[in-house]
Amino acid sequence: MSPSGLVRFWQTYKNLARIRQIANVFLMHGFGQFIEQINLQRFIPLRKRLRVFGQWQPLEKHSIPERLRIAFSELGPSFIKLAQILSSRPDIITNEYADEFGKLQDRVPPFPSADVKKVIEAELRTTIEEIFSDFDEAPFAAASIAQVHNATLKNGDKVVVKIQRPDIRKLIDTDIAILRTVARLMVRHIPDAAVFNPEGIVEEFAKTVTKELDFIGEARNAQRFRKNFAGSESVYIPAVYPDFVTEKVIILERLEGVKINNISAIASLGVDRKKLARDGLNGYFKMIFEDGFFHADPHPGNIFVFPDGRIGLMDFGMVGRLTPEMMESIANTFLAFFNKDFDRLIDEYIDLGLLKEGIDPDIFRKKFRADLVELLEPVYGLTISEINFIDYMEKVSRLAIRHGLTIPSDLILVNKTILMLDNIGRQLDPGFNFIAAAEPYASKMARSRLNPQRIFDKAKDNIAEISDLLITTPKQISRLLGKALKNEISLKVDPIGIDRLIRDIDRSSNRLAFSVIVAAIIVGSSLLLQSGIGPRIFGLPAIGAAGFFMAFLLGLWLLISILKSGRL
Repeated sequence: MSPSGLVRFWQTYKNLARIRQIANVFLMHGFGQFIEQINLQRFIPLRKRLRVFGQWQPLEKHSIPERLRIAFSELGPSFIKLAQILSSRPDIITNEYADEFGKLQDRVPPFPSADVKKVIEAELRTTIEEIFSDFDEAPFAAASIAQVHNATLKNGDKVVVKIQRPDIRKLIDTDIAILRTVARLMVRHIPDAAVFNPEGIVEEFAKTVTKELDFIGEARNAQRFRKNFAGSESVYIPAVYPDFVTEKVIILERLEGVKINNISAIASLGVDRKKLARDGLNGYFKMIFEDGFFHADPHPGNIFVFPDGRIGLMDFGMVGRLTPEMMESIANTFLAFFNKDFDRLIDEYIDLGLLKEGIDPDIFRKKFRADLVELLEPVYGLTISEINFIDYMEKVSRLAIRHGLTIPSDLILVNKTILMLDNIGRQLDPGFNFIAAAEPYASKMARSRLNPQRIFDKAKDNIAEISDLLITTPKQISRLLGKALKNEISLKVDPIGIDRLIRDIDRSSNRLAFSVIVAAIIVGSSLLLQSGIGPRIFGLPAIGAAGFFMAFLLGLWLLISILKSGRL
């Protein structure tokens, strides 16, 4: 066995109990066929295998996406996080599954205050009494990875303390290892699954959840936002206490305000709601169009309104990063919509995404353009104030995905962030228009393309790339010719569908062997009946009768499995 095979074997052995739990939960919710397809049935008790496998019986009142959501919810933090990440990738899992996974809420019961104290004191290497003059043992927020408590430092500063759940990292590492194994098995045993790139999905999940577990990284994000908004009169970022930041604990300044969706409380503060909506959006447009670094989780629990009308942001574990090219494309998309330049909008969407392998670019552009023009035709006669930009943006994104365009994850994160912001803006100001608010920032971003210094820098970069190409190409050609002369060039052939063929042959041989065993039991039982040896039942030798009965059951089970496979 190779070293990598030994590692996988050890991980499987070490995670055996969790694998069994996962397999049993999927089995309970009607995914027995999937477990059998990826060869995980060995982790299911024999009695359940005999009763379930070969039967694909959907549970009443629940669709497959609903059952999958319920199963993920029961499997805990890792699977809830995975579902939340998948909910933002309808281009991979389809809209039906994305919408269902979007219903999962990351709310779990808090862990005991004794554990809270133990984690804080182990991480900060001192007692709670030495750090805080007051510590609220009841958390005001509890999620799958961490929970948050109010506290007051010895110097009188009011703070929030975010504490990671005990052993959560170990559980998530275990689940990531199991998910990687499941993804490999899916690719190996279900060839059609390769279209969804299960291994890529697991790696994206691992990267995202690992970042959320890194409180030191979250503290750096908060400090970067605080620097970006230094001097802002409308957006406030809480201070981080660097002396109280570890991988499992982070302490930040407490924001004394009301949640941005508490309209009645905002009204009682006397804050201008229209200005509040405009200031909040301006802050996010600055992040997207100027900084290329944005707060990617703007749900109402993370946005507070101060009595003086300023907005405060919290929770910096989930952020998005945009390259200058992405920022420019997003700005051009806004401007194209604002100016109703739908041909340009089509080009920008094509440039933003990546065509899947095997799709002809010219045919794609023609079909996508025709469907997009048909979708946007009702907009032609409307004014900007009458257009629901967010609704159309979501429809265009779904249309692009349906046509095979893979949109980068950071751009999908921008899309989700904008949807959440638009919802908040409309709650604050029913007459709020997102695209009109975005136009000044998008125009400024688009104008920066014509900056002489920027044009010069781009030209310089292109010349440098061409120079490198001219220098390295002769060497690469020489190396290729040398290998050709030495017969060192090999051709790798990967037959399509070979895994399915191997699996079918394996299943057929197993059925053949099973049939031989059944036939042998029948022959043996016949000989026992003829001999008349042993106790009798219904006038027949008991052992021979029992053999016939067992052969009947096994033969019936084999026949049912063949009929259900649809291959006689």
